[in-house]
Amino acid sequence: MENNMTRMLVGTFVRKALKDIQECPNRGIRNLVDMALQFSEGRFLQIFFSTVQTMLQNENSAYYELVRDTISHADIERLYTFSMNLGYNGCIIGSQHIRTNEKALGCNIPWGIALQMDMHSSEKIYQLYHTAILEGEKLGIHIWMLFAGTGAYESLSLVQNHLDSAFFLFCEPKDLSSIFLKEASKLNNLMIVVHYDENTADIYSKLRDMGLLYSVWYPYERKDLEAIMNGDLFSHLQQYSPIFTILLPNFNCLDTIHRLVHHKVIAARSEQKYHTILWELPDDNRMIDTVISGTSCSVYFDKKGNPGEWNHKPAINHYNLFQTSLRDILINTYPKKQKW
Repeated sequence: MENNMTRMLVGTFVRKALKDIQECPNRGIRNLVDMALQFSEGRFLQIFFSTVQTMLQNENSAYYELVRDTISHADIERLYTFSMNLGYNGCIIGSQHIRTNEKALGCNIPWGIALQMDMHSSEKIYQLYHTAILEGEKLGIHIWMLFAGTGAYESLSLVQNHLDSAFFLFCEPKDLSSIFLKEASKLNNLMIVVHYDENTADIYSKLRDMGLLYSVWYPYERKDLEAIMNGDLFSHLQQYSPIFTILLPNFNCLDTIHRLVHHKVIAARSEQKYHTILWELPDDNRMIDTVISGTSCSVYFDKKGNPGEWNHKPAINHYNLFQTSLRDILINTYPKKQKW
């Protein structure tokens, strides 16, 4: 009951803040962050919102332009639902549940989980994904990154059946058919993340016109390092107005390249010169999880249900998402190295 009342109170403030941002963007954004800081409990949220508060003292911050642009084209109800699922369910209540369950189970529980999916396999596989997400939500996990492959349309049913979670659905441009977009437009807990392809850049205008939330993802390797380090890649991608620009190392990407890119992303975010939020998915997820839980845990499942970490071979053990519960996989594969 207490959580429901708090959520209702936070929701009321968020709706008012979104309206204020429409009328006076800069002031409304600052008021929203100030409000979020007041409701924030726990080390992660205090650090996050204090950092954002400090950054927004820069009147020339590109993030003001990002928010103004997003609020002008995105459906407000969609923006409200997704931000509440991501921020309140995922980061406020979710992080509390994660810490509680980590103490009880003696294992690391990630802030979010990435699933490389094969939705064409069978109805049984779909049910196993559904069960895994249910288990994750009970543990406090409300952020899901779905790599749907050719099954983008089929994966929408998972998003529809878990309305309290925030889903980042990683798609290819060719998967965004009119049928897919019609169904996706009914889901307010969905962020469509499009694999960048310069030959299909017009898809972003379509997403924008429909009021959908969207981001772009770019798989990188050694050949992309110069464009990342000098900022040319970020400057190019921001012209499509994605909320997030998500970078993912290819599976053959060297660890040294990976580290350089992550350091560059951290520095570029601090500079606030790009009107898109840069997100180096594997290492930023680890960094967030370290602040939430004290230790780093980044969990990814391949198409066969094998657990591992992005850009690394799946863990060699006897645990598989299609044969073992998510809870048991976390207990046996990601034990906590230190006691709380």
